[in-house]
Amino acid sequence: MDHKGRCFDNILVERLWRTLKQEAIFYYRPETVIDLEKCLEKFVIWYNNERLHQSLNYVTPYSVYYA
Repeated sequence: MDHKGRCFDNILVERLWRTLKQEAIFYYRPETVIDLEKCLEKFVIWYNNERLHQSLNYVTPYSVYYA
């Protein structure tokens, strides 16, 4: 948050949005808001509990947080 418009200010959130769009929204293409909500709910659970993260030495965020 050093300067206005600095590209590294919210790089983690931008990466999360990119992953969410590529691995959930673009892949499953929900057609209604209800389908989108279900898709996002499943994605968040999967992302935190099952997906291995390279930056966490290939463990899940859940296991790091509750270790």
